[in-house]
Amino acid sequence: MLYLFYKLFDINIFQYITVRAGISFFIGFILTLYLMPRYISWAKRKKANQPIYKNAPKTHQLKSTTPTMGGLVFIASTLVASILTIKFNNFYALGAIMTIVLFAMIGIKDDLSKIRGGNNEDGLTSKTKLLLQILVSLLIGAYLYIGGFLTELYIPFYKYPLFNMGLFAIAFWTLVFVSTSNAVNLTDGLDGLATVPSIFSIMSLSVFVYVMGHAILSDYLLVPNIKGLGEVAIVATALVGSLIGFLWHNCHPAEIFMGDSGSLSLGGFIAYMAIVTKNELLLLLVGFVFVMETVSVILQVGSYKARKKRVFKMAPIHHHFELKGWAENKIIVRFWIMALISNLLALITLKIR
Repeated sequence: MLYLFYKLFDINIFQYITVRAGISFFIGFILTLYLMPRYISWAKRKKANQPIYKNAPKTHQLKSTTPTMGGLVFIASTLVASILTIKFNNFYALGAIMTIVLFAMIGIKDDLSKIRGGNNEDGLTSKTKLLLQILVSLLIGAYLYIGGFLTELYIPFYKYPLFNMGLFAIAFWTLVFVSTSNAVNLTDGLDGLATVPSIFSIMSLSVFVYVMGHAILSDYLLVPNIKGLGEVAIVATALVGSLIGFLWHNCHPAEIFMGDSGSLSLGGFIAYMAIVTKNELLLLLVGFVFVMETVSVILQVGSYKARKKRVFKMAPIHHHFELKGWAENKIIVRFWIMALISNLLALITLKIR
């Protein structure tokens, strides 16, 4: 809408992505800060509380009265902020919004099932959730492919594509979507643990988005120039602003949890940003904390099935440190530090090619 002001009334400042990105950030932030206390009060009255996994550390049972589905608020704020600031005809920005909405819908269905059943195990079955994630990922992948998006595979530190994946790109992107959305979902186990690493990841990938959408900067830094891609940065800043507003209430001790409606959409959007910036492999570094959490689960399950022995006291790994006696705040902040460092390292790859 702000871009229409530029077109209709010749308000020149609104043509710039950086200006509209800044405005979208503050709209998302302020809107979330305004709506979240009202949602928390409503959720408490409706007893929309977070069902706690029965095998979680005993300290987590104290959180059984904490409302969930806070993701609904920051997703709604993001959508409003984005709609007010993006170009409506931008292929990549519309794809970003589609990604957020579709993954959020899976999470909403899962959260509602858990709340109604009053049990963490009453949500979608793992097979159903996985199937829905695959279907949504295939849809978004097909959208990019049919729209003519690049299907070459790039790796960090190398300015040329390795090869063209062709139609197989859709399958590869589906793998990225499913793995990333599940990784963020696994990480969302402590107060603010998934929120801040998500903010870092989105901010880092926003730099890549802006650079690759800029003809001069992309040429200077030897990365592909993708016309119109910079508009995705506006959606990204809207989400970052909304997440910071959410963190105000989600920091320890949390007044609200994001639920799957938030974590799945966050993971899906981070995957989308990695795909459109050709950073699918760099995502291992950008989302290091999410990768670490996922790998800990894979190692735990694999080891128990193969040797009947556990590698960790409990997985995901943040529970391992809880059972070792670490304070929840210490685990959270240390994971935030790891996320910050890994994203700073990821940004360095932008220059080294």
